[in-house]
Order: sequence, then structure tokens, then C-alpha cells
Amino acid sequence: MTQPESVAAAKQALRAEMTERRRMVTAGERESASLSIAETGLGFVGIPRRAVVSGFAAFEDELDPLPLMAALADAGHPLALPVTTGRGNPLVFRLWSPDAPLVDAAFGLREPSAEAPEVLPDTLLVPLLAFDAAGYRLGFGAGYYDRTLAKLRAAGTVVAIGIAFDIQKVDNVPHDRYDERLDWVLTPSGPLKIEGN
Repeated sequence: MTQPESVAAAKQALRAEMTERRRMVTAGERESASLSIAETGLGFVGIPRRAVVSGFAAFEDELDPLPLMAALADAGHPLALPVTTGRGNPLVFRLWSPDAPLVDAAFGLREPSAEAPEVLPDTLLVPLLAFDAAGYRLGFGAGYYDRTLAKLRAAGTVVAIGIAFDIQKVDNVPHDRYDERLDWVLTPSGPLKIEGN
């Protein structure tokens, strides 16, 4: 996915700013935020009880969705985590439970083992560096979630929910035609529905 130079440069500048902004969140604020989104849950989406929810293993300073995922598992939702299969490929998803081990993967990420069965998620919890009211998100720039959402949406219905601290909201995320929008964003302040998506 090549981008116009101006969009790529704007994304890179925002990436640096938001990485620093997120790093300023204290350990106590981070824990409180995780518990807050777990308490909110996903009732605002209205997903069926047995819908497969894919989360993510928090990386560096990301808001940790583990308490939310544990609550979803307790409510009867099968859980999955994303797995990378090579640069330029969409993610695949493997079943996972909060007590299952993770293995080291590319880029310092942690993923389910290759023995875990592949599944298609109905709902996707998506990590991000920044988001805006239009549902555009800024990630680390590899395009994994954009390719994945495009593939899942072409195959059927999937709900994409960004998981973020409130301070990660910006007025405008630079974007190109390849960038997939979120359907919702869940922050400690509550859920934000993305209109028109």
C-alpha cells in the first residue's frame, strides 16, 4: 500500500507525537483504564452470546484489553487473538483463552501457538495509536488491520472496535483510500459510535 508522500509524512509525524503521548499514561491510569473498559463491556454493540471476539495482547504502552476479554469469556464468548503470517498479509485468528500460554512472535508480539485452531471473528478489538471521530485509526504503519478488515468485510459482517485511552483521540487522522474505518471506539469514558460506517 503506497501512499502519497504528504499523507505518509503526516502519519509518521502523528505516530511520533502519539507514541510519546501514550507513554505519559501512568501505571495507575493504565490499570484503571483497563478495568473501566472491562466494566463497560460490549453490551453497546449487541453481539450474540456465542459470537467470537478477537482481542490482542497489549504491546508496550497499549491499553490492556485482558480484563475485558476475561469478562467476555466468562459471558460465554469464544476468544481469539491475531497471528501474523508475513508482511503484506492479512492477520489470521486463533482460538485463545485467558489461561492459555502465548508464544513469542515477530516485532516482539505474543501470539497463540500454531496448534490453536483458526477461527473467523465476529467482533474485532483493535489496538491503535490515535483515532478520530470519523473512525480513522493510526497504527504502527504495517497495514495489518487495514488488510484484515477489508478481507473480513468482503466476506461478511464484522464489527471493529478500537480500544484506546481518551487522550488518543485527535481531530483528524491522516488517511488514504486504503485505510479502513472503525465501527466503534471504546475508551474509559465509554463507547463512541462511528456514524455512517
